[in-house]
Amino acid sequence: MIKKAILPVAGLGTRFLPATKAQPKEMLPVFDTPAIQFIVEEAVAAGIEEIIIVIGPGKSAIKNHFEPAPELESILEARGKLKELEIVRHISSMANFHYVQQDEPLGDGHAILCAEDFLEADESVVVLFGDDLVDNEAGKNAVEQLLSIYQEKSEPVILLNKIQPEETKKYGVVGLDEQETQQVKINKFIEKPEPEEAPSDLGVVGKFILTPEIITLLKQQKAGSDGEIRLAQAFDQYLQGGEALWGKVLEGQRFDTGDKQGFLAATLHYAKKHL
Repeated sequence: MIKKAILPVAGLGTRFLPATKAQPKEMLPVFDTPAIQFIVEEAVAAGIEEIIIVIGPGKSAIKNHFEPAPELESILEARGKLKELEIVRHISSMANFHYVQQDEPLGDGHAILCAEDFLEADESVVVLFGDDLVDNEAGKNAVEQLLSIYQEKSEPVILLNKIQPEETKKYGVVGLDEQETQQVKINKFIEKPEPEEAPSDLGVVGKFILTPEIITLLKQQKAGSDGEIRLAQAFDQYLQGGEALWGKVLEGQRFDTGDKQGFLAATLHYAKKHL
């Protein structure tokens, strides 16, 4: 059973400037909760016990958020604000948190490798990027959906979402060997294709299960022309070796909080749920 999750959240958040000049984008509140907390809670609800957060320079607010706050807790307790006290204590007690810094923006693959020392050699891991929130109130959350396939296949799994043709240039898009309702076997992985070159209407969401084989391939990758190591490169090499890569078409509603409109949609959605 997978018990660890890596959260690569070292990006600069330039699309949200000036709000992210001094505040990590992942800490911007979706209604009353930082976006990253939703992702941690999703992982914990699926049985994850250890959260490894890959942060960048100037992102200490993320670490501060998940650490205990004895002074604040004392004030809340003294003032009888027990509901608020419970909320604050819940944040730091959800899981065991570890932190590692990615000093330079050298790609999503490099960010994942920054967390390698926290993994055993034969250990699979959940990887959750900071921009994708999925609400599936009536069923399994997104991590549980990935784990349901991994527990059957013991092979890497990617979360997928149906996209419009004009959106292909924003996503990794997969080609399919076979499809059984919400579960697909992937035979191709193309990063940000033109609509006419997209092999399907299924785009990659930033939630994965990586096996040790994928981690090994990541370590073998050379940086591209942009100087970055990409997870997509490892998936592509994995498929070229004839290995099985699985996809789960997500059930629920997905919000891209890396996009301003998506962030606003997520805020309105969760506000309606809690008001």
